[in-house]
Amino acid sequence: MLEHVEKFGIYLNAAEGKVVRITSPYWFPEEPDWVYVTSEVNATLLAIREKIRERSLSDDPEGVTWGRIPLLD
Repeated sequence: MLEHVEKFGIYLNAAEGKVVRITSPYWFPEEPDWVYVTSEVNATLLAIREKIRERSLSDDPEGVTWGRIPLLD
């Protein structure tokens, strides 16, 4: 399997309260700002919030919303 495929999934930026879905090698979130939450790229926001709560990744899991990946030059 290609190495970048293993990085596909849902990532959380707890400081911003945002999650992003990564399904291509266009951009990968960098640690420590972004934390890998799940490899399930089709997870619902409710399921993602539950995983965030279980792993204590955010002080406010219910406030987490979808973010956008940055536009590259």
